[in-house]
Amino acid sequence: MADFDYEIVNGRKIRVRPVETVSEVDENGYFHRQPNHFTTGFGPGKNPVEAGRYHLVWAKLCHWSNRASIVRELLGLEDAISVNMVSHAPHEKNLGWEFVYDKDNVDQVLGIQFLSEAYYAADDDYTGRTTVPALIDVQTGKVVNNDYHRLTNYFEVEFKELHKPGAPDLYPEELRGEIDKMNEWLFHNINNGVYKTAFARSKEAYWDAYNSFYAAMDILEERLEDKRYLFGDYVTDSDVRLYVTLARLDIRYTHQLGHVKKPLFEYKNLWAYARDLYQIPAFRNNTYFKDFANPSKKDGELMETFNARFLDEIDFDAYWGAPHNRAVLSSDPGNKFLAEK
Repeated sequence: MADFDYEIVNGRKIRVRPVETVSEVDENGYFHRQPNHFTTGFGPGKNPVEAGRYHLVWAKLCHWSNRASIVRELLGLEDAISVNMVSHAPHEKNLGWEFVYDKDNVDQVLGIQFLSEAYYAADDDYTGRTTVPALIDVQTGKVVNNDYHRLTNYFEVEFKELHKPGAPDLYPEELRGEIDKMNEWLFHNINNGVYKTAFARSKEAYWDAYNSFYAAMDILEERLEDKRYLFGDYVTDSDVRLYVTLARLDIRYTHQLGHVKKPLFEYKNLWAYARDLYQIPAFRNNTYFKDFANPSKKDGELMETFNARFLDEIDFDAYWGAPHNRAVLSSDPGNKFLAEK
């Protein structure tokens, strides 16, 4: 077994979280995100697809997990897959994701305080960061899947028998190859792009990530000039993946990008596109702008951030709920989704 550092919290022996800039940055200062560890899919001979079998854990600030929470609601899986959120609480050392919104910080379904407890129940030798989204088997208390690359696709395909009637087809069979290519491109250039700037430990790594990110934004701006969504008239899995980064861009990621070449609201097409998606209930219900803002307010601090000073006065819903006129680009303007067959 690997040698771990621990803290004792409420009688629980909790491992200290690894640090990205130590374990995931190479000798040239480039950030390489750790691979997902629990990647087994669902279905016969794998993790069984059963209503009530799994518990989805996600975090408001984490766009990787936000994708799963949005898709869960879009497909009507609320009764089939239970859900809870985690965040961080102050401890002497960083202990990772904790069920801070629950009584005594303990998840009522799993009976654990820290997400890491479900990780190490599944693999006691796991040495990586314990990440969200995490899908946990409530019968065993073990994480069965933390693969943010594929988890929404599993919800869309393998969990189809549990979808609500008329659920949207977010991963149409005839488009899956193209959607997969787009998702891979989004990962490298957009979704992980902001983190490659934030965790860069050399100027070369920073500027490579920075320039790649803004070049990708320009490509998307052009693509959305004559398309309502990335693949035309209807929302797909790729739109969910792009949205979660755009929703955090101006309010959170710009602090990490450093010199802001262009804020989201200056991209005519991307800004209207993001508002169009936000006005869908499943997107809006799973978007927490005040948490994204992350005001750095400390007692006695004079030089507070704008968000710390005025957070309660900012009407994010009105700002993101403004008209967008994107429907004119669609041949089916009254519908944002193609229903499953």
